[in-house]
Amino acid sequence: MKDQTRTNQELLDENAFLKQRIQELEHSESEHKQTEETQRQSEEKHRILLSESLDPTFSFTPEGQYRYVNRAFAEGVGKPVEDIIGKSLWDFSPTEEADKLFASLSQVFRTGEEKVIEVRVPRADGDRYYMTAITPIKDTKGEMLFAICSSKDITDHKRAEKQLRESLEQLRRAVETTIQVLVMAVEVKDPYTAGHQRRMTNLARTIATEMGLPPEKIEGLRMAGVIHDIGKITLPTEILSKPTKLSDIERSLTREHVRLGYDILKDVESPWPLAEIVLQHHERMDGSGYPRNLKGDDILMEARIMAVADVVESMASRRPYRPALGIDAAIEEISKERDILYDPEVVDACLKLFHEKRYSLN
Repeated sequence: MKDQTRTNQELLDENAFLKQRIQELEHSESEHKQTEETQRQSEEKHRILLSESLDPTFSFTPEGQYRYVNRAFAEGVGKPVEDIIGKSLWDFSPTEEADKLFASLSQVFRTGEEKVIEVRVPRADGDRYYMTAITPIKDTKGEMLFAICSSKDITDHKRAEKQLRESLEQLRRAVETTIQVLVMAVEVKDPYTAGHQRRMTNLARTIATEMGLPPEKIEGLRMAGVIHDIGKITLPTEILSKPTKLSDIERSLTREHVRLGYDILKDVESPWPLAEIVLQHHERMDGSGYPRNLKGDDILMEARIMAVADVVESMASRRPYRPALGIDAAIEEISKERDILYDPEVVDACLKLFHEKRYSLN
């Protein structure tokens, strides 16, 4: 994004220079009677000035006709200069692209303000993409004469972006496959944990959506959620399914599941910090959580969301060693510990789901 911003500024700076030079010429010519010969000489000076640019440069009339194009632009279009001048932009661009360019051109003539847009130019050897700055040129009376356009070829950048998106999609599919394998492993070891993970994940995703988190973050939260207790796969089955209250030693062992989950996930190639989210989902805002006693903003937002969803689902559902406490008890817990143990924004979103939108754990 920063590179693109620099490209846009370079185009605007180049147009500003051209605009200044053209206006100097216009001012110089205005001091003399505008004879036909003087106007012709002025036009010629403008063409010479614009032709100095190594980047595709051209000018438009308000009607969308090419007033001038330099050699670089003609080469980009794949036509001789003389075959372009005087023609409409619809003659060399797909209708959709021409309409977009003309709309921007009209806006520039209407407002007198510069504008930067992306333009696609079809070629026999493949489409080319240009970032184009449109700058209005006025006469000494402030009347619009034409617009000059300077372009930077960003085709390689666009292709690199496409390759990156494809690579990320392949990575996402690979991670999805890995996650499904891990989920199946949990279900075989402990059906209760698997059910808890699914219900907790659904609640966490809904909270994140209510909070307006970006889709990519929500997807990462979903991925982490369905395996957030993966570390329990290493614990003895007799502890996971023990029908009575856990001893202090057994409770200490179960707390290790976050570190064990982190160890399982830390080497998984992923666009999201899955291992870190899993490691942090038992941290608390006041630093009383585990395993690292993180506080406040030191805890990933995904982990803060998961913490609330985890507590609500756990309390509302049956555990091997106790009956379900119910959703009312869960709501009371997060309300009481709002801004102490749990992120207030997350708690508020969760309460809104249950109080106003009748959310139901499933």
